[in-house]
Amino acid sequence: MKIRLAGPILKDSIVDGPGIRAVIWTQGCKHACPGCHNPETHSFTGGTLYDVEDIKHKIDELIDQDGVTFSGGDPMYQIEACLELARYIKTKNLNIWCYTGFTFENILEKAKENKDYLDFLEQIDVLVDGPFILSKRSLSTLYRGSTNQRLIDVPKSLKANKTITIEEKDHKLKQEKKECIFI
Repeated sequence: MKIRLAGPILKDSIVDGPGIRAVIWTQGCKHACPGCHNPETHSFTGGTLYDVEDIKHKIDELIDQDGVTFSGGDPMYQIEACLELARYIKTKNLNIWCYTGFTFENILEKAKENKDYLDFLEQIDVLVDGPFILSKRSLSTLYRGSTNQRLIDVPKSLKANKTITIEEKDHKLKQEKKECIFI
């Protein structure tokens, strides 16, 4: 199976979810949100086509990462490959965040036609959903670009059969800092 990525896996991100994370930048997005900070990921023919097995090997090589984030582009446009990777990532005991321009509710609707969407959601710990809206841009929203985007606790939402968001004031999103020595 193949996946089109905007570039190689990014390691050591501190802005794409809590802790130190690896980011899988998928290529291709139809949302084309004005002001998107990744417009180079919109083309469905850009980036590089990778074999999913090669990406799994790169995941095996990750050291000192607290989790993996799917971003892009929009991972939902490559649902089969992202699902395969997410299942593999879970076997490595890493948490998974996913950014998408679709809403959680949109994805559940898509799941009625293609079960892979629900299967992918079942692998995700936190979904950052909704399009970036330039008029709602905010630098004070944790892990989001605009105030309409939500941090969704996916396992709790699927269990409760309703959308459950994570409120910054009520949830400890930042993990304990690892003791490090910087030289």
